[in-house]
Amino acid sequence: MALRINDTVPDLEVATDQGMIKLHDWIGDSWAILFSHPKDFTPVCTTEFGAVAQLADEWEKRGTKVIGVSVDGVEDHKKWKGDIETVAGTKAGFPIIADGDLEVSKAFDMLPAEAYLPDGRTPADSATVRSVFIIGPDKQLKLSMTYPMTVGRNFAEVLRALDGLQTSTGKGVATPANWNVGDDVIIPATLSDEDAKAKFGEFKTVLPYLRTTKAPS
Repeated sequence: MALRINDTVPDLEVATDQGMIKLHDWIGDSWAILFSHPKDFTPVCTTEFGAVAQLADEWEKRGTKVIGVSVDGVEDHKKWKGDIETVAGTKAGFPIIADGDLEVSKAFDMLPAEAYLPDGRTPADSATVRSVFIIGPDKQLKLSMTYPMTVGRNFAEVLRALDGLQTSTGKGVATPANWNVGDDVIIPATLSDEDAKAKFGEFKTVLPYLRTTKAPS
């Protein structure tokens, strides 16, 4: 079964370059982002891990933990961190899961259950392990996206999506296309005008089913 939005993510105990962790305990009361890669020491992935490292202050502002996944081992991860930090120009303080047995990749539906790593494998053997998962403090999957090997992920978009999730979750609003922090949000069509005014105050009616208002604080 595929992991779907609002499913509880698997609570796995995994080895990382920073020691053993249990995913649900590691998430705790935070938001979390798990981003996966098919192999260490690959060019696109190295730039992506570097981008995540450069955003350390932004993740912290949003109460969000980040964790990488790669299907290589702990010792390779430790060596790769040096390359990542060279590219990033900063420390990569987040853990990287060593998923050599593909337990995480399969549990998060990035690889089929019968997948295995052949001897002398290349990144193509685990090419689909290039996903981003945003997980809420309730341990449920809130958003996922998957990229091909040739297109580097846009972590500014991951950050924007995280902002949208944190703005909309539990506040009875949605965010429109291209929304950024500070922009107006959408009032659900299920709410009457009277109830919308009572809840949000002033709002703008663009269409009978499209009403916008300032984002709740």
